[in-house]
Amino acid sequence: MVYSQLLQVFNHAAPLRGAFLVALILGLGPLVMSNSVYAQGTAEVAQQAMVNINVADAQSLAAGLKGVGQSRAVDIVRYRETYGPFTSVDELAEVKGVGKSTIEKNRHVLVLE
Repeated sequence: MVYSQLLQVFNHAAPLRGAFLVALILGLGPLVMSNSVYAQGTAEVAQQAMVNINVADAQSLAAGLKGVGQSRAVDIVRYRETYGPFTSVDELAEVKGVGKSTIEKNRHVLVLE
């Protein structure tokens, strides 16, 4: 474990400095580092932009959804224009080429407003 990485995390986590010092003294660097990486990952998810599938244009859909390219995003907009607003996130599966796995990969960012 590279302790410079731990020190970098230590400097950005003021409320947890005591715990980091104890971890460094006891040689628990890998444990602390894995927890800080987890915290960083959850913060990134929280910062990820939500995608409102009832108002987003094709460009926003393609940019905000994993596994959805420009042509599939156009299909989503076309479906919405034809059948009206989505009543559930799972209704996206009605769009040709959008499967349940695509919905599950994106469920945490999909909203209906």
